[in-house]
Amino acid sequence: MSLTISSSRLIATFMVLLLLLSSGFSSPSSSTLRSIHQRYHLDNHNYKDALTKSILFFEGQRSGKLPPNQRMTWRSNSGLSDGSALNVDLVGGYYDAGDNMKFGFPMAFTTTMLSWSLIEFGDLMNSELPNAEDAVRWGTDFLLKATSHPDTIYVQVGDPNMDHACWERPEDMDTPRSVFKVDNNNPGSDIAGEVAAALAAASIVFRKCDPSYSNLLLQRAITVFTFADKYRGPYSAGLKPEVCPFYCSYSGYQDELLWGAAWLHKATSNPTYLSYVQANGRNLGADEFDNMFSWDNKHVGARILLSKEFLIHTTKKECQNVKALEEYKEHADSFICSVIPGAPFSSSQYTPGGLLFKMSGSNMQYVTSTSFLLLTYAKYLTSARTVVYCGGSVVTPARLRSIAKNQVDYLLGDNPLKMSYMVGYGSKYPHRIHHRGSSLPSVAAHPTKIQCHDGFSMFNSQSPNPNDLTGAVVGGPDQNDQFPDERSDYQRSEPATYINAPLVGALAYLARPFGQV
Repeated sequence: MSLTISSSRLIATFMVLLLLLSSGFSSPSSSTLRSIHQRYHLDNHNYKDALTKSILFFEGQRSGKLPPNQRMTWRSNSGLSDGSALNVDLVGGYYDAGDNMKFGFPMAFTTTMLSWSLIEFGDLMNSELPNAEDAVRWGTDFLLKATSHPDTIYVQVGDPNMDHACWERPEDMDTPRSVFKVDNNNPGSDIAGEVAAALAAASIVFRKCDPSYSNLLLQRAITVFTFADKYRGPYSAGLKPEVCPFYCSYSGYQDELLWGAAWLHKATSNPTYLSYVQANGRNLGADEFDNMFSWDNKHVGARILLSKEFLIHTTKKECQNVKALEEYKEHADSFICSVIPGAPFSSSQYTPGGLLFKMSGSNMQYVTSTSFLLLTYAKYLTSARTVVYCGGSVVTPARLRSIAKNQVDYLLGDNPLKMSYMVGYGSKYPHRIHHRGSSLPSVAAHPTKIQCHDGFSMFNSQSPNPNDLTGAVVGGPDQNDQFPDERSDYQRSEPATYINAPLVGALAYLARPFGQV
């Protein structure tokens, strides 16, 4: 990790802490937080409906030629010549958020988290499982295209500055579809490590239902990880003007190498990857403290994932080498303790209404990723018949599930504004989200092309979006639980694929039949 990147991250973290302290934030006790959630509790939520919509959202983010079974029918084909700038086929994939960009870094993380959601909770999805698998495949099909040339990954399609200067539908976009790549001369271990993780995780998803596709994904994951490890460096070093400040790799590339190796260990059971983790973990930041899990920083996710190996195999008294992963379980416990309200080592802040608050921009991504990790770790702890010790406090799997449930319930409407932050769920939800396709009339309703700058009349309008991006979760309220529902407020009103991806798993668990752990 370079000094510049490390310093930027420290400064950003320090500024956020100052903001939280100046806003009167505190880490409430467990009983205080429970009383807050009880105060705003609505009727029982329909988690099954929320799950359906959270998966449907991804169809609204699709780029490329849409399939006949496309359910988000106000969308049409787009980006059909993507990749032609470098004579490669990069049609497909996802637009990351409310723009018409295809950023590979968050797209790969989205695919990893969708896959992890299915791996842990897919057996609870019932009729939604095929739709969730389709969402994963839409991402992996693109990642296979992006990694089709040896020692090269096509990491981005579109010029972000020119794209953001326009407010137009993806079906109309006429801004340059520039293509950017990393290779052995301009490495990108971070994005390569994440792509390897995504492909490896997805290979597990398709192992039974589509073995040949699963094998293709796994073999590509192995190749991409080798590239990531051999040619080390952050992708934002060589592509800074193109990827910053949008998706700079602020945390460096070390976490993605650890994350990618962890997923390859899980997907292959090849001892080579466990040996890699054991030999390189410390140099890759395994023992650094992090209390945030996102598209940028994967350390916490890797620790949770690797801790399962220690918990399960230790319980079975097999695989002595896995005992070396005990430190990952200890670090995973530290993360858990940092989230528990009132715990001796708690470092997380909550809004007056009880929402976990990490950052002022797109805070809901941390809510959904943390909720997923809590539920997943609770599953691992239950299998191992153990608990977490936070100082003198015992934290049970049931406690982790309760915290995660409260966070998801806040997102769905148990909050001071009685507002669901998922479009289309509940009677009150955001109607002016920061999203080009949703905010402009569809091609079917308005066949005439909407030029680059013509869409800003709608951007500046107070009218509700004509197309509901059903299932989209927006950035969420501020530190005081306030949400203006303004299209221009991208920090709070913009949805993103990586907000929804971990939520899919959390909702699948919460929608389970009563009594099923």
